[in-house]
Amino acid sequence: MKKLILFLFVLTPIFGFSQLKVISGDFKNLKGISRYNVVFDYKDLQVHGFETEEAYLKEKMEKREKKEGEAQKFKENWYSDRENKYEPKFIEYINKRFENGEITASKNGDAKFTMNIKTIWIYPGYNVGAGKEPAKISAVITIFETANPQNILLIVDFKRSIGLEPGTFDFDQGYRIAGAYEKLAKNMAMQLKRFL
Repeated sequence: MKKLILFLFVLTPIFGFSQLKVISGDFKNLKGISRYNVVFDYKDLQVHGFETEEAYLKEKMEKREKKEGEAQKFKENWYSDRENKYEPKFIEYINKRFENGEITASKNGDAKFTMNIKTIWIYPGYNVGAGKEPAKISAVITIFETANPQNILLIVDFKRSIGLEPGTFDFDQGYRIAGAYEKLAKNMAMQLKRFL
């Protein structure tokens, strides 16, 4: 029995299971909702192994100071990857998963209900030739009435969504992290499908 538990413990990071916890509300409250406005919140996010996001950026930029422009480029990409890579991956996966349009998601839309993706924690992963590990994220998803944000239908916490394999782009940190947002979308879509 102990060997089986150890085996499952080892497999968990490989297959990318994330822990889901409903904090408030119920997925049943979402039945009948077909359109979502999606917003993303990165305020006060933690980067694995660092006290603050700023401390992470400082260390990574210092390592790149020898190559002209590389430090600033790293910082710019850290922020621009959110809109250019992470967010599209999440939204595209939700829409792809519901290919018949049972549920659609869009950024800056006018849907009656909003899905807020609050990123709590990021592990950027790595690929250094000799070894690699996918990115992981933890996020809280809150669904509320757009015109009345106090009317919250659901708050759910997803711990450590492990990125889907990004393939040839896994040397790029932004694509690795985008894979974790895609996995978050997959986990959320699985729950939504249960209540269609």
